[in-house]
Amino acid sequence: MSDRTPVEWRVSDALVPYAEALAFMDARAAAIRAGAASECVWLLEHPPLYTAGTSADPADLLDAHRFEVHRTGRGGEYTYHGPGQRVGYVMLDLKARGGDVRAYVRDLEEWVISTLAHFTVTGERRDGRAGVWVRRTDRGAPGREDKVAALGVRVRRWVSLHGIALNVEPDLSHYDGIVPCGIAGHGVTSLADLGLTATMEEVDMALRAEFETVFGSGTDA
Repeated sequence: MSDRTPVEWRVSDALVPYAEALAFMDARAAAIRAGAASECVWLLEHPPLYTAGTSADPADLLDAHRFEVHRTGRGGEYTYHGPGQRVGYVMLDLKARGGDVRAYVRDLEEWVISTLAHFTVTGERRDGRAGVWVRRTDRGAPGREDKVAALGVRVRRWVSLHGIALNVEPDLSHYDGIVPCGIAGHGVTSLADLGLTATMEEVDMALRAEFETVFGSGTDA
């Protein structure tokens, strides 16, 4: 892999409209497939909105009027995006990286878990429950587990789209309008909710470092 063109990193400070992000991903994925652009990771925040993946159950949209709802081609069900949540859109040539989509999803999980370790948070996988989870011991509820990061993946002609959403300090009440990822009976948390003070810049630094560990190096836009 040492002869691969470095991954380009983009970081947006302003909130990015969802439609704008989709248009960029679509165009970049086509360019990657055509050999006309390098792979890319885009770190951003969205304004408050809900997205519905290809498996979304309409019954899981509890308040259809709270925020805009965007239908999307990624896998999964309903999720929330908004300020204080670091979204990482990952556009990689999976065919050149071994052509194993399952391994790619596990690598995304590992990327998040390794990033959380920078902030002394133990993130874990759960069979049958997408995303990255943490055990709660701070609220008098033994056995409680909350989701701290969501994953959503689409692959088009072996190029990945979408990626991860890590809760840094979003308004967690915004999740009340959906059943997140169709999983009832569990909560949603964030670094701030776990009592940790982390800036978005610090989270970005950890994401960058751990991405290079899991996937390889990149270059700034």
